[in-house]
Amino acid sequence: MADAKAQPQLVAADALDPPPRRNRLNFFELAYERIEAMLIDCQLRPGQQLTMQDLQDLTGFGRTPVHHAVSRLAADTLILVRPRHGLQIAPIDLARERMLLKLRRDLERFVARLAAERAGPTHRNQMLHMARLLRDKRNEMTLAAFNPLDRRIDQMILSAAGEPFLEHTLRPLHTIFRRIGHLYHSYIATPDNLHGTVDHHLALLNGIAASQVDRAVAAADELVDFVDQMFDGLEQRIDPSLLDSSIAPLLPR
Repeated sequence: MADAKAQPQLVAADALDPPPRRNRLNFFELAYERIEAMLIDCQLRPGQQLTMQDLQDLTGFGRTPVHHAVSRLAADTLILVRPRHGLQIAPIDLARERMLLKLRRDLERFVARLAAERAGPTHRNQMLHMARLLRDKRNEMTLAAFNPLDRRIDQMILSAAGEPFLEHTLRPLHTIFRRIGHLYHSYIATPDNLHGTVDHHLALLNGIAASQVDRAVAAADELVDFVDQMFDGLEQRIDPSLLDSSIAPLLPR
């Protein structure tokens, strides 16, 4: 009889509990992705000064998700927090970022190897599907369409590699070099140069999907080499004000 009486009390106690806030983490991640995308395509210009309220207005997210996203991006060295002076979008230092590309090379080789060794049938199917999509859209691919696909490719490969630590290490590097790619393709490259970007990603996806370690590692190296050559054009031809908006442009835009 004691058990029979206890059960309704337990149910009643449960009924008083507030429903779980299942969307909170989604808002955090969505705010991060939105601000990251604005960094990559330079809607948030390198060197730009702004406030937390500015980011709330630009993204449409509230204070807590935006604060969470800014904390992550500050840890990634993409946003600088200036006490009593607000926020600054980190200027682009081409020498520093070219040096960081050496770190990315070593990490990408390691990830490609792990992914080729560990990818299961689901990972391989996802990569082959993405490869078909890239091939089908290659001739009409725009930078705006490619960058979200590039993010998904990175997520697929990291998932196949199966080492969570690598995502935290590579995520900011991927963001840094997507921004470099945006500047290069927007101001330096000829329109058909996006074909090279697509082709290098195709080679990487196909190498991992085929479980061919040497082929995957070689494709990772060639992709980093492709990014490295972007710096030559940027160093010689980019207006410095596009790397740091606090610098006056050399020519009116």
